[in-house]
Amino acid sequence: MKILYYDCMAGISGDMNLGAMIDLGVDPEYLRTELSKLDLDDEFQLKITADVRNGITGTRVDVLLKEEALTPPMHAEPAPHCHGSRNHAEQAVPHSHEPHHNHENGHAHSHLQAHHHPANRNLSDIEAIITASSLTDAVQQTSLSIFRLIAEAEAKVHGKALHEVHFHEVGATDSIVDIVGAAICLHAMNVDEVWSSPIELGGGFVRCAHGLIPVPAPATVEILTSIPTTRGAVDKETTTPTGAAILSGTVTRFTRNPELIMEKTAYGIGHRETDIPNVLRVHLAQTVETPKTKRQEHACMLQCNIDDMTAEMLGVTMEILMEAGAMDVHFTPIQMKKNRPATSLSLLCSTETEEKFKTLLFLHTTTLGIKSFPLNKTVLDISFEQLETPLGPVTMKNALLDGKIIRAKPELEDCRRIAKETGLPLTAVYAQIGRCQNKG
Repeated sequence: MKILYYDCMAGISGDMNLGAMIDLGVDPEYLRTELSKLDLDDEFQLKITADVRNGITGTRVDVLLKEEALTPPMHAEPAPHCHGSRNHAEQAVPHSHEPHHNHENGHAHSHLQAHHHPANRNLSDIEAIITASSLTDAVQQTSLSIFRLIAEAEAKVHGKALHEVHFHEVGATDSIVDIVGAAICLHAMNVDEVWSSPIELGGGFVRCAHGLIPVPAPATVEILTSIPTTRGAVDKETTTPTGAAILSGTVTRFTRNPELIMEKTAYGIGHRETDIPNVLRVHLAQTVETPKTKRQEHACMLQCNIDDMTAEMLGVTMEILMEAGAMDVHFTPIQMKKNRPATSLSLLCSTETEEKFKTLLFLHTTTLGIKSFPLNKTVLDISFEQLETPLGPVTMKNALLDGKIIRAKPELEDCRRIAKETGLPLTAVYAQIGRCQNKG
């Protein structure tokens, strides 16, 4: 598979992501053309430049609001409001943007004058802008899902209904550009899956209109629930709510040690100088192919110990479980507390059917608890063929390794049928089929 892999050792923000995608190969003019479909050209323009952090060269993206695009730079202090989750530069930079607070840390959008862009937009306003555009359905859906993640997080943090949340700076033009731009770039890459490392969040506190708030921002924490993260690489915010939502909405696998063949590496450059490189590293890669004859399957082993069921009951239970589609069921004799002989029941099933088989175990056994172990199962490919024998045709089941048959055996049901029809012992049937097999 073709994989886009995010290495978030220094976190992620919306503008760093755009820089990384362009550095990876997305045509800047293509991005501008697609963004024009939002009908917001009178509000912004993209500034794309090469930049360096800690000796690492990459691409930096600034979203300039239109009335400021031609305004000479001026030294301005960041305004202390609480809705900007773009890591903004500790330099003579402009005003900060993005959802949740004024960050003093490195992903700036130039905003040198007073706010003249449209009033705060809520989720409905943003949905209307996106769905009214001529962007592809795929780009629209990805954009909307990312925005919804942020809206849900903000609603929970502020205790409001979803469509009552005004996005403040997230609803501002530059954040719309970040999120829709991320969707445009992702679909332009035409990858099979998006993977990511654990996400570095930074640490410390940041001051906003409400006072000091912790890093990571409350919205970032909500968005990254159940996603692996790290903290403390720097005493600053490294991952913004927008960056977090881009990953949460697009990544299918988080892994620190991916087994990949790297084809291209690129860097999105942040706007801050820090001890660690303020960059987002991304890779285009291919998964390492395993031989087709040795497939990896995700499976689950369920186990429970039973000391108060008869052998007859357990036998019926095994039949029920196998008929329900269990991959395997086996019993192991064990000695339990109070010196009771007991049986350990082990059931192998797919991860998708785990809950189904837990329910069946509770219904058809006396167990009060079930242990569950995720595992990978490596399986050989198999093939079937007919073998002509003096006893009649027999189906042979072949095990394949690297495309070659390493062993074959007759199907039991065919041998059982022949034994019944001929009156021969089952062992004699197997012996005759074996001789025919060796001659072939």
